[in-house]
Amino acid sequence: MPTETGSKSLVVYFSWSGNTENVAKSIQSQTDADIFEIVPATPYSDDYDTVVDLAQEEQRSNTRPAISGSIENIEQYDVVYVGFPNWWGDMPMILYTFFDTYDLSGKTVALFSTSGGSGLSGTVNEVRSLEPNATVTEGLHIGSGSSSNPDNAVSDWLNEIGLAS
Repeated sequence: MPTETGSKSLVVYFSWSGNTENVAKSIQSQTDADIFEIVPATPYSDDYDTVVDLAQEEQRSNTRPAISGSIENIEQYDVVYVGFPNWWGDMPMILYTFFDTYDLSGKTVALFSTSGGSGLSGTVNEVRSLEPNATVTEGLHIGSGSSSNPDNAVSDWLNEIGLAS
């Protein structure tokens, strides 16, 4: 039986290939959090090379792709886990849409990222500047090869940042 911490948490994630989704679901199951998938209003191509090129173009033009759906009552959450693949050393631009849309002041924000090897890059500091009134924890990076079985890494990270159930 999970310990009742009194805090309400939400996992928000964008996943193109399913790797980030696997990590998001591991966090959700270990924290009993609600979950929200960031789905682009205009879907991305299934073709890797096409998406890589589009991601670079979105960065160059500082695009804010529209998100399909919205989070009701985000103010009820104390902790928001935010996950994404690392594209070109940054969050996908749709994550900037998320941070522009929702005010996470007073909340704890915990980032997690998947990639072939580029880690979190500068995204933790970037989110600290986008959400200056939030507490942004150290982030979790999981390489693509480990994303199919992330439970141990997620558990260790939750303990490190003090959010384990």
